[in-house]
Amino acid sequence: MNDAARFIAAHTALARPALVPEVELHLATEITPIWQASETWLSSRNIEPPFWAFAWPGSQVLARLILDGTIEVAGQRVLDFAAGGGLAAIAAARAGAAVVEAAEIDPLAIAATRLNAAHNGVAVAADTGDVVGAPRRWDTVMAGDVCYEAPMTGHIMPWLRRLAAEGATVLIADPGRAYLPKDGLTPIATMRVPTTRELEDRDFRDVTIFRVTP
Repeated sequence: MNDAARFIAAHTALARPALVPEVELHLATEITPIWQASETWLSSRNIEPPFWAFAWPGSQVLARLILDGTIEVAGQRVLDFAAGGGLAAIAAARAGAAVVEAAEIDPLAIAATRLNAAHNGVAVAADTGDVVGAPRRWDTVMAGDVCYEAPMTGHIMPWLRRLAAEGATVLIADPGRAYLPKDGLTPIATMRVPTTRELEDRDFRDVTIFRVTP
């Protein structure tokens, strides 16, 4: 176990997300202590919040629908974009995807995804770096809760639409964020997910999975 994995294991506990009890992840219950610990460990006050330490509603719904067979990924090349701790990627691997990649720009999120995948006995290729703009090499691209800021939405949506135009199935799991585009999305399923007040202003979120149209 490398230093990042040891840090994650020391500051989280193994738990099962409410909608996906088949998968066990290294999760935190409070955001402030692990954020402060991350700043101390990395000797930096400018790090992103440790979103990887929580099973976000969007990733839970994606994982649930994958494991139930509503989203079919068997034999496919799958990308979990903005993967957090890798929940949707792990579900895709368990559902028989041929290749699963997890994309994140946070090195601790990548370390968490690798640790979680190993704990669940599946193979997920996880590397840091911005894949936005990369040519299509996936059959299915999943993005959970990515339209929370206008710059982020503007950065990723042209790329996601291009991937869809090139034949990929592109899915966005959205819990009602303000910057979700109004056009070019087809809803395919909605589920209610329990949430934590550590991250949200309510006790549940209604998450809709949209398919991106070219």
